[in-house]
Amino acid sequence: MAKDANGTEVKSAIKARGAERGPTTRNVLVWSLGLVVVAFAVIYIFFFNS
Repeated sequence: MAKDANGTEVKSAIKARGAERGPTTRNVLVWSLGLVVVAFAVIYIFFFNS
């Protein structure tokens, strides 16, 4: 591992974070956005389209 002038280890952003972001974050965002769009469509159809 590389060290700076003070002797502390220099880590990359991925190693410092402990893991890299996988597709899980993207999947949660896509599914939640899709569910919100569906919920708004259902609300519109039942309450404003009478």
